Amino acid sequence: MNILILGSGGREHALAWAVMQNPKCDKLIVAPGNAGIAKIADCASFDINDGGAVVNFAEENAIEFVIVGPEAPLANGVADRLREAGILVFGPSEGAARLEASKSFTKEVCDAANAPTAAYGHFTDAAQAKAYIREQGAPIVVKADGLAAGKGVIVAMDEQTALDAIDDMFGGAFGGAGAEVVIEEFMDGEEASFFILCDGKTALPIGTAQDHKRVGEGDTGPNTGGMGAYSPAPVLTDEIAQKAMDEIIRPTMDEMAKRGVPYQGILYAGLMIKDGQPRLVEYNVRFGDPECQVLMMRLGAQAMDLMHAAAEERLDTAKVNWADDHAITVVMAANGYPESYEKGSVIKGLDGQPEDSKNMVFHAGTAAKDGDVIATGGRVLNVTARGASLQEARDRAYDMIDAIDWPGGFFRRDIGWRAL
Repeated sequence: MNILILGSGGREHALAWAVMQNPKCDKLIVAPGNAGIAKIADCASFDINDGGAVVNFAEENAIEFVIVGPEAPLANGVADRLREAGILVFGPSEGAARLEASKSFTKEVCDAANAPTAAYGHFTDAAQAKAYIREQGAPIVVKADGLAAGKGVIVAMDEQTALDAIDDMFGGAFGGAGAEVVIEEFMDGEEASFFILCDGKTALPIGTAQDHKRVGEGDTGPNTGGMGAYSPAPVLTDEIAQKAMDEIIRPTMDEMAKRGVPYQGILYAGLMIKDGQPRLVEYNVRFGDPECQVLMMRLGAQAMDLMHAAAEERLDTAKVNWADDHAITVVMAANGYPESYEKGSVIKGLDGQPEDSKNMVFHAGTAAKDGDVIATGGRVLNVTARGASLQEARDRAYDMIDAIDWPGGFFRRDIGWRAL
């Protein structure tokens, strides 16, 4: 099968790595890819947010299956254009992608499905939003309604921070994403990520993970896109996962089908767990980043078969085979991230790294220049390892990091500390 993956980050490198393990993959192209992906697959350059451009490329290159990595092409209806052209695609329609593209839409769906989530208000006017904050008090959570590349969420521990967030959002700090805001009650507990494959009718859980969102050790400092992750998530026990399927995931799927936008693809449910009860924090309509890296490390070649089954609506006969193992990924980020950071610093020490089913350095923001690998993003490398225990996986990951020579970057030394 000729396969095309859309995207350029660590998530897409992990997806490409898993797909390449599968003998059904004859040819793999990733657009636009990065320096790490270029070592295992062909890379192509075109506008992945333009459905017409994606369809043309797929037809010209005899692509039989397209896997959409990031959320923006999904929100732009790329999966719809591919389906219209008769090309098999893994990823939800534009209508179904609203579960991530609009926080207020998700809240409406949860209300209709009786899915447990935070109480909220939805505002298009800054003064009304501020009045609601003063009425509710802090801590409180302020979210840009639209897509903000994982950055449009402010967890305000005091009222002033929340009020400032309203000024920022309505003032254009997140572009069009902040023209509407959703303000939620602050939920305490432990957060975990739950990944479910859906084909419009069947929902199949494929794994759990926990990530570290804050930039500093001990989970301190500003929120980032994620500084590391591990799988499985000990807090998401089989019993709690079953409760989440029964009370949150399946009712959501039923409601989406009822609205004429059946959900097909990967559904990533961020859950807050307290006293054995899961509540929905948010939905994402694609694999998490960096959670995808640990899931792919544990799933390997079967990941492609599972995504293919979801795209062909055959999940009712699919099965996930889990090894009793653990995986961890540690993000190496450019100095200054998540604020302004420098691009172009050279990374050395990558050539001698082990690359196998237990050790991989996934590239997230890199490019090749004059024979060197250079940093082009905020999150740059995802050093990922698997082991019989989380401690073994963690030791292996940090051993790999110690062999990387990159003065322009930093990482957290405590990824996995909650579980360990």
